[in-house]
Amino acid sequence: MAETTVQPEKKSGRKELIGKVVSNKMTKTIVVEVTRKKEHALYGRVISVRKKFYAHDEKNEAHIGDFVRIAETRPLSKLKRWELKDILKKTALVPEIAADAGTGGAR
Repeated sequence: MAETTVQPEKKSGRKELIGKVVSNKMTKTIVVEVTRKKEHALYGRVISVRKKFYAHDEKNEAHIGDFVRIAETRPLSKLKRWELKDILKKTALVPEIAADAGTGGAR
């Protein structure tokens, strides 16, 4: 019998972060806000530190409110140094209401 050996996955060494999409208005680009907890240097109180990252979204599949995993990559533009790996949690999309549909407008 031939035995198959399973190779363990190699770590890429690139950083991965998890955050919330706050903007997807640009083509193939999303803005991801990453929040982390940090102890204040002097007072010792735990504070939230937020930072925004521009990430490349090739298929434009992430929407505002989604939780995503982004990975570090080579510089793609002036601000983009991250790429979308996968979407962890989709947000419930609210259907868009047409402004003109059925209202008749003001006369």
